[in-house]
Amino acid sequence: MPRSRINGNFIDKTFSIVANILLRIIPTTSGEKAAFTYYRDGMSAQSEGNYAEALQNYYEAMRLEIDPYDRSYILYNIGLIHTSNGEHTKALEYYFRALERNPFLPQAFNNMAVICHYRGEQAIQQGDSEIAEAWFDQAAEYWKQAIALTPGNYIEAHNWLKITRRFE
Repeated sequence: MPRSRINGNFIDKTFSIVANILLRIIPTTSGEKAAFTYYRDGMSAQSEGNYAEALQNYYEAMRLEIDPYDRSYILYNIGLIHTSNGEHTKALEYYFRALERNPFLPQAFNNMAVICHYRGEQAIQQGDSEIAEAWFDQAAEYWKQAIALTPGNYIEAHNWLKITRRFE
């Protein structure tokens, strides 16, 4: 039974109902419908913390989905799972791949900045201020891109950029 049929969350059920209606009325191929179903099931599994199941669904959605814009969101969500699992290098790879297909994903830039900032903090703890500064500079570049795409968002990042004099 598809995950979308067993979900107990009201919001997920509502989303599933609306998605199913849209899939019926919008002209799409069977492959596009299947890709969306896998994507939706991946999001549901991810929201419940079932990351292995979510990844399986996302990989299957990637196999079927041909639209670069839609693929960018699948890749972004795979990146989120790797971030949650502490697999930052893998996460960065998936965020980069998402941005190659859709350069207007401020949340991907933000998450990349957060990872770089975290690595900068780790470098400070290890006593390597030079490496830390390089990570912080990279974080700043990603946050600037996120802020440029969505001015008014990422207030804490904006303040950090000002305080560290990295905002131009």
